[in-house]
Amino acid sequence: MRVMRKAIPFLFVWSVLVVGLSDRAFGDEGMWLYNAPPLKQFKEKYNFEPTRRWLDHLQKASVRFNSGGSGSFISGTGLVITNHHVGADALQKFSDEQHNYLHDGFYARAQADEKKCVDLELNVLMSIEDVTSRVNAAVKPGMSGDQAVAARNTVIAAIEKESKDKTGLRSDVVTLYQGGVYNLYRYKRYDDVRLVFAPEQQAAFYGGDPDNFEYPRYDLDICIFRAYENGQPAKIENFLKMNPRGPADGELTFVSGHPGKTDRQLTTDELADMRDRYLPYVLGMFKRREVLLHSFGDRTFENARRVRDDYFGLTNNRKRYDGYIAGLLDPQIWQSLQAREQKLRDAISHDSKFASAAAAYDRIKKAQIEIAKNSRVYDYLEMERPKFGIYRQPRAFYSTLFKYARLLVRAADERAKPNGDRIEEFRDSGKESFELELFSTEAIYDDVEVLTLTDSLTDFANAFGETDPMVKMVLNSKSPIDRANELIKGTQLKDVEFRKKLYAGGKTASDSAHDPMIDIAKAIDPAARKAKKVYQAQEETKQQAYGEIAKARFAVEGTGSYPDATFTLRLSYGTVRGYEENGKQVPAFTDFTGLYQRSTDHENKPPFDLPQRWIEKKDKLALNTQFDFVSDADIIGGNSGSPVVNKAGEFVGIIFDGNIQSLVLDCIFTDKQARAVSVDSAAIIEALRNVYDAQPLVDELTAAK
Repeated sequence: MRVMRKAIPFLFVWSVLVVGLSDRAFGDEGMWLYNAPPLKQFKEKYNFEPTRRWLDHLQKASVRFNSGGSGSFISGTGLVITNHHVGADALQKFSDEQHNYLHDGFYARAQADEKKCVDLELNVLMSIEDVTSRVNAAVKPGMSGDQAVAARNTVIAAIEKESKDKTGLRSDVVTLYQGGVYNLYRYKRYDDVRLVFAPEQQAAFYGGDPDNFEYPRYDLDICIFRAYENGQPAKIENFLKMNPRGPADGELTFVSGHPGKTDRQLTTDELADMRDRYLPYVLGMFKRREVLLHSFGDRTFENARRVRDDYFGLTNNRKRYDGYIAGLLDPQIWQSLQAREQKLRDAISHDSKFASAAAAYDRIKKAQIEIAKNSRVYDYLEMERPKFGIYRQPRAFYSTLFKYARLLVRAADERAKPNGDRIEEFRDSGKESFELELFSTEAIYDDVEVLTLTDSLTDFANAFGETDPMVKMVLNSKSPIDRANELIKGTQLKDVEFRKKLYAGGKTASDSAHDPMIDIAKAIDPAARKAKKVYQAQEETKQQAYGEIAKARFAVEGTGSYPDATFTLRLSYGTVRGYEENGKQVPAFTDFTGLYQRSTDHENKPPFDLPQRWIEKKDKLALNTQFDFVSDADIIGGNSGSPVVNKAGEFVGIIFDGNIQSLVLDCIFTDKQARAVSVDSAAIIEALRNVYDAQPLVDELTAAK
């Protein structure tokens, strides 16, 4: 998901959006659970009643990418489609100085030419089971925060292990409604994934930053992979048939994907802390790193290739959070958030049976204050931001090699413990996914590692002060650049076999490795774990408090609401429709004619220049083909790559962005102007056939098997 046009002030945009905001689901709002879809809304508003079979088919055709996005199966022979910017991580990792697949694109004309990804994992949700009662029963009244954390983690680990042992499926207990509900999600894993097709980055991200989070758009933001099992293309029963015509204006569509994180059910106290402390913190980090990588990439084309994916992620996140904080700073939006909360608080304050829920707001406020006190050490030594995968780096150590050191050091400690006592990512239930990441064969470049580690060590020293004992220990009487060089050039962790040896040898091997990066990971671990313990205890307090609020909400408002996004599969819906902006109607669709006109208007200069093959193949294209379109479906980051389907369950498009007006959707919904932006299936087929000469791929996509 991406961000914005400089000519429109953020606060003006948010003021326009406030009209129609409410405290309950309205319009086509909602990121709905597959085990609790809004069937009543479908029936009442659209006279459509999806069957259980329809829902199951869409659920099992939907795919989660461990690199942070969504996708879907689109053939019975394992083809999976997602966005180019979701597939960029894989494209970057098997590119080299001679082959820049991220920039130049790729097409395997035969299955033997498909390129195997180094560490990509796909997850398909097979079943959901409510385990709320069992999880909550483990936390006894009177337990301290630390005791409650341990008890909850132990029972969750047991549930996940029992499920995995019984089914063979990846099993994750997911916290919903901030602690009101716990569901067990079982996933089928695919870790042999191969690249089939990717367009040039300029075709996928046409218009660059000026068009990012804007509309109209002209992006072919797609990437096609194939899942394999036992060395052969996977045989997929549930896949989406490609509709070559795409959707119609006003048509009801559905989005099945994995929205990463929303904050719509947080208290205003927690949102205020996010507005005043957390968002400025991460924005400062993104901006610092964006400048760093931009300067490095500008030096040579090869430098730019090496950091392209990371740089894109930084610019994208920086813009997204700029938009989010602008929304929280808008007085009218803030008043809407306060009114939404006050309505529920008023309802529960008049009923004595909700006394615990009424007091929960104050418990959350106090816990958030303690989290803020702990945040500096936690952010720099433990985790800079919340994670949805195996690892999220600490701010002080911006380094892939440090990642491997931390994972190895902690694996040595954690694997020696009973499964229920381990940190989440080291439990038996996630062993295969963990090892896939730890033993990745991705290229690691010393110059990039020294650059990023030097900057993060400098940042660390600036934040804590040069005389801080932890800073002195980390720098070891050296400057940040000298210490970074010492660590990067002295470690053996680039060697996958060395990592495997340390992992197999456990704590004994880790302790005797005498590797400088392992040693520094071990040295900071006690302080990092201490900060993590404080954070988890306060999060447990909040989780219990939000659980009380959720019970009260269900009693007052009913159970027909959706939880905040958690990077798990959700179903959204909405109609294909344009919107009004600055007194003008913005149509729902763009077409290929508009693409070429936009290039002409900008004299085919970057970032509006067309790839050469698009210039050469213009005469072969049906220029009136629908290219991109907008709908009012409720989406957020993580939905990138989500399939858009019609009532027949056919693939008619793929989500790749939201417009600038959608940035407020992190905390509150509006459909006045906020829109999801998708690539039309008609454009995908037309481009594959007539620009990329990929008729065999088109045949596979359109085969009725």
